[in-house]
This record gives sequence, C-alpha cells and structure tokens, in this order.
Amino acid sequence: MALPQAHRLKHWRIFKAVHEQGTRYASRWLTVIKLPQWGERSPTKFGVSISQKVSKKAVIRNRIKRQILAVIQQMLPYFYPGWWVVVVVKPAALGCNYQDFLRELKQLLIKAEMLHGY
Repeated sequence: MALPQAHRLKHWRIFKAVHEQGTRYASRWLTVIKLPQWGERSPTKFGVSISQKVSKKAVIRNRIKRQILAVIQQMLPYFYPGWWVVVVVKPAALGCNYQDFLRELKQLLIKAEMLHGY
C-alpha cells in the first residue's frame, strides 16, 4: 500500500534541496536525510532514493522501495510534523528483508530525533 498523498515528496527540486541542505544519518544499509519544511504544521513528507548501483533491475529496486515505504507508513503516527525526509538505499541493502529495513530505519529515525516517545 502506498503512502498517503499528504506524506509524499514528489518534486525533484525538493529532493535536491534535501540532499544539499539536509542533515544526514547513515547506517549500514540506509541513509536518512532530513530538512525542516517552511510550514511547521504540515505533515512530514517522505521520499525514497534508490540508484541503479543497488540493482540494474527495476523490479528489484521497486520491491525495496515498496518495503521501505511500508515501514514508513507503519510508523506514520509517531513522526513529528514539519520535515522533509529522503531515505537513500545503499547497494549493500540488496539482500535485506522487511524486518531488517524496519529495525534499521527505526534506529536511524530515533537517532535523528524524528519520532515521538524516543
């Protein structure tokens, strides 16, 4: 299931701004980049960036992207509002499953201080 429309980063200019100006938090398989939005009360928006270095096959890249978006959707009620977040997938993530992404993304978001209660 896809993320709700209000929580999606859609434009390449926003992705570029987050990459250039955002704060990075890296781990073994993922990198989380966050940037405060201009409107503090708008919901946190997410995007996933996965290059062909991870896999040449679009089917595999899309599967990984769907798994990460499913993890984010599961955690939506816990996010502070007012952020743009880009999750960058590293080539080492090719062999990961849903539980690995869940654990690693949760650790990165706690480190980035983006979740309520952590």
